[in-house]
Amino acid sequence: MYFAALLARTEDGWEASDTELDDVETLSDLTELAREASVDDDTVLVFIEQEDAWFGIVRVEGEDDPRIYISDGAAAARSSYGEMLIKELLGDDLDDDTADLDALDLDGTEDGEPAEDDEEEDAEVAAEAVPAEPVGDRLILDDLGLSEKELLALDTDALSEIADALGAAEVLETVR
Repeated sequence: MYFAALLARTEDGWEASDTELDDVETLSDLTELAREASVDDDTVLVFIEQEDAWFGIVRVEGEDDPRIYISDGAAAARSSYGEMLIKELLGDDLDDDTADLDALDLDGTEDGEPAEDDEEEDAEVAAEAVPAEPVGDRLILDDLGLSEKELLALDTDALSEIADALGAAEVLETVR
């Protein structure tokens, strides 16, 4: 189960909105969603949380490239939205080894169709290649009042603690 929310900074403080990720397939989709919520190209934070397994923050400011932080790379790599962010951070190198093996067509089927378990195995191999630790921009919230040390210390209920540090706890709670 995922929870996703957008926090957009405005002249009057932070505005939160619940967001659906159903149509989000790429980081570009997520960035576009954030930019649509932006007021005057101000900071927009996208929070994604998967029930106590991992959380991610994508920070979008104007036309700048998005900044990304993920609390647990390996856990995130095992989920669709996390995998999308991990690939952006670490590149597509994760699939290189499995792609080479797939090209050899050693799955044992006559017509070259992949075995049913291949996708699952590829995802597991990719997840194992990602460290089970925070990945990405650890200073993503530093200028907003949450230091790298504080960010790395977060565990469960991290998004509430982040929102509290930003002065946006009440607006985030309204969308939960």
